[in-house]
Amino acid sequence: MNDKTLATGDEWSLSGFLPYQLSIASNAVSDLIAERYRKRFGLKVTEWRIMAVLGDGSQRACTQQALTQVTRMDKVAVNRACKVLEERGLIQRVPNEADGRSHLLELTEEGSSIHREVMPLALATERELFDGFAPKERAQFRELLDRMHVRAASLADDRTK
Repeated sequence: MNDKTLATGDEWSLSGFLPYQLSIASNAVSDLIAERYRKRFGLKVTEWRIMAVLGDGSQRACTQQALTQVTRMDKVAVNRACKVLEERGLIQRVPNEADGRSHLLELTEEGSSIHREVMPLALATERELFDGFAPKERAQFRELLDRMHVRAASLADDRTK
């Protein structure tokens, strides 16, 4: 495909455009998992992503800005999700000793309890999604996604220099 093809649209198709395919696949997977815990726990996708990050062993507590970076979600969406989770008593703000101007967010005991219940559902859904994939294909799929992420980050870094 060349620039002329893109300009005329003769061979261009949204369904074949990588960012669109990634977005659609991501949304389909997220919606599938979300549907399984939405009814039981009343969580939206954005809220669950925040809880998943905070429940991850490497991110027990972090700033809202860090959540925005880690989840790659819009800061307004992260702000709204954090507000809802805090109002529901699923996350709490704690002082940030490294920076007195900000707070860290962490799961409450109730939030941790929900996290422990939802994670097995999410992992079971992941296993279902990979049914029919050979172990080698699963590993290759993950490796290719990682490479795409690293490449996109590298290109973004190049543009900011």
